Amino acid sequence: MHAALPDREPTRAAPAEDAAQAPAPDPVRDPWRGPMRHALAEAERAARSGDVPVGAVVLGPDGEVLATGHNEREADGDPTAHAEVLALRRAARRLGAWRLTGCTLVVTLEPCVMCAGALVQSRVDRVVFGAMDEKAGAVGSLWDLVRDRRLNHRPEVVQGVLADECSALLTRFFRAR
Repeated sequence: MHAALPDREPTRAAPAEDAAQAPAPDPVRDPWRGPMRHALAEAERAARSGDVPVGAVVLGPDGEVLATGHNEREADGDPTAHAEVLALRRAARRLGAWRLTGCTLVVTLEPCVMCAGALVQSRVDRVVFGAMDEKAGAVGSLWDLVRDRRLNHRPEVVQGVLADECSALLTRFFRAR
């Protein structure tokens, strides 16, 4: 015999006020919101100089900001002047070593193939990004270079941090062109 279930009140829809509450905490992405805001500020600098608004921050193992970068391709006439590459170069220069072991790269847009290769070569422990790049992304969208098992170094990936804000900045930039 089956035991009878206790009587329950019928389920009611939540009031509209409850639906407007803040999203539930995200223990994976929430710790990276502050650094991503810093990367967004870098991205704004790129936009002001006519470059695609992508910003990056390299954090040391202790969370200290080691270096920042934003796209400077137009400003410098350099096709490799992506935010990630510039931030990684500056972090390596500051540490006096090319190995950025223990460091985290935070960037507003999913890295391209060049930048994904640079972050693998720099040995960062983690890459955190905001918006997906369906046209050129190499960290999960088109390719997944950083998690290729054939490589000797595969950083942790955290995607989607402040994704809406990162995407909106890019959308505004390209609509204004």
